[in-house]
Amino acid sequence: MTAPLTPPHRPNRQPSGDNPWQSPPTGPVPAGATWTGDGPAPKDGPDTDDLRKDLKDGAVVLVAVTVLGVVLGLLWLWLAPRVPLVSNESGVFLKDTEGEEAIGADGTFVLLAAGLGALSAAAVFLYRRRGGIVLVLALALGGLLASLLGWGVGVWFGPTQDVVEHARQVGEGVTFDAYLELGAKNALLAWPLAAMAVHLGLTSLFAPHDPEPELDPHGPWPGSG
Repeated sequence: MTAPLTPPHRPNRQPSGDNPWQSPPTGPVPAGATWTGDGPAPKDGPDTDDLRKDLKDGAVVLVAVTVLGVVLGLLWLWLAPRVPLVSNESGVFLKDTEGEEAIGADGTFVLLAAGLGALSAAAVFLYRRRGGIVLVLALALGGLLASLLGWGVGVWFGPTQDVVEHARQVGEGVTFDAYLELGAKNALLAWPLAAMAVHLGLTSLFAPHDPEPELDPHGPWPGSG
């Protein structure tokens, strides 16, 4: 007689970790891991929060510094020396051909822009006592826009640019002021350059620095095999 063929007893298998139908684990994503799209998306880390804060502060700095260009324009209009003109039946001429009022107007603009750039950089540093490429770029771009705005305000509210009509209104032989003009266009860079220099100097001197990592005397030394 032969024994009936019975299938051998097989022990129950434990579910392996490679089961594709297994639900994804929950919880925070470990450091260094990447999210593949399965399961809930990982939450933003501290680096993302810092970037958002930098962008927000940079936008505030950009708008605030640009608005200060109105102050630059009004101060330039008030303090810049005037170029005197006089007219006769032949045309309009400089009253003092050897005067340096035009150069003085450019120099006044540069000094005012550099001073306001230094003040704006100090205010930004007090607003947020740390560095960052976003703040520096916002400060530089805002300084350039403020210089352009100040130049436009000074020319707009200054004497008219229609010199012939102005001479006709005041009459022949009467001295009048020429319109305010910025001859050296590179003076527009005074504000952003001064602002970046002062901000970087304050950051390097007074901003908190990250602590240097301590080496474990019993651990492996850097560069060792």
